[in-house]
Amino acid sequence: MRIHFTPLLLALTASAALLGCATNHSGSSAETSETASTGLPKVMAYGRFVPERRDDFAWENDKVAFRVYGPAAPLKGHSSGVDAWLKKVDYSIIDKWYQAHVDGISYHEDHGEGYDPYHTGISRGVGGTAIWLDGKPYTAHSYKSYKVLESGGNNFAVELEYEWYTPLGIVKEMKTISLPLGTHLFQVDSVFTLDGKPSVLPIAIGVATHDEKAQVFFNKETGRISAWEVIDDLGIGTGALLAPELVESIKHIPTNVKDESHIWMFTKTDEQGKLSYKSGFAWQGAGEITTNQAWQTYLDNQTK
Repeated sequence: MRIHFTPLLLALTASAALLGCATNHSGSSAETSETASTGLPKVMAYGRFVPERRDDFAWENDKVAFRVYGPAAPLKGHSSGVDAWLKKVDYSIIDKWYQAHVDGISYHEDHGEGYDPYHTGISRGVGGTAIWLDGKPYTAHSYKSYKVLESGGNNFAVELEYEWYTPLGIVKEMKTISLPLGTHLFQVDSVFTLDGKPSVLPIAIGVATHDEKAQVFFNKETGRISAWEVIDDLGIGTGALLAPELVESIKHIPTNVKDESHIWMFTKTDEQGKLSYKSGFAWQGAGEITTNQAWQTYLDNQTK
């Protein structure tokens, strides 16, 4: 069932958040996902709608975790970019961290499992999309509806609906995100429409540089853009991958405007409005991919 957001539904979810009544729409919960042998949350590819925190939608596997802002997020300071949650355990942390948030314990501090120091704001974060016109990105604010396709096992998948105004007309993106176990990258399979019809549209995939705190890299032959920065003395690599034959150009565009500096990869949808790519991150604190070179090599090897 696809969940669409209306003013009434937004009011109800806001009330649930105030009461601390977190609803897990994937049919799983922190209690039922614990393993009997360890008492720890289950190792799984998992995601859910999060009404207790401004209608976030979050997803994870055994390596990485992500979230996007929902309809209840304020218009100012939020957009459709993808946020990275830095985890260093293989078991599921989404329910636990959000419950801690409800209980007044910040997931912006590391309590032993990882944390969220990565700032997204109005940026594209880790591989968000934009319509690119006359040297300018046009982006959605937040998703309008969601439909969980698979969760709680070896793979996670969700369909998120975005819709926004551009100088070309009303653009809608039906974005299917999937994340199996064992990878640092989620798969995106999107269908774009313009005024209700599939259309060839100019698309930019962005990786934020955090106001140039990050170094940027690219490899057009493998369809890769990437960044590496140090947060709290530990490195984090972010990046996106597109089929090399679909890459029109790659540009690093810094700016003095907060959250608007990115490395961009430019492409377009096909005649059916379709576009597919991968994006994700690796954190040195997780102990697996610990250097910039290892991150770039990991990304480039995904296309071999």
